[in-house]
Amino acid sequence: QVQLVESGGGLVQTGGSLRLSCAASGRTFSVYNMRWFRQAPGKERDFVAAITWSGGIPNYADSVEGRFTISRDNAKNTVYLQMNSLKPEDTAVYYCNARDMSYNYYWGQGTQVTVSS
Repeated sequence: QVQLVESGGGLVQTGGSLRLSCAASGRTFSVYNMRWFRQAPGKERDFVAAITWSGGIPNYADSVEGRFTISRDNAKNTVYLQMNSLKPEDTAVYYCNARDMSYNYYWGQGTQVTVSS
């Protein structure tokens, strides 16, 4: 089992920045990749960004490319999502997701990000 805890959400004005953190615990040695998703009210949960635990090339949704940066600190078992130039449409609950080598998926509880116009 892998446990995930997100933090760093909050209220920010348009154009502002936030950094989300996702701390992993448990069987972290089995983690293959980490991803961020987000879910706005009344909408489906959408992919935002991903990075392999070994540090491969990250990938991003088109909507956040160039504004968001995913990174990881293996020593701290933590993945980050640096969000710059935030827009009101970025408002959502952001979830951290981990996939292990056996294709098990784990989710955090989510952290709210609200961007005011």
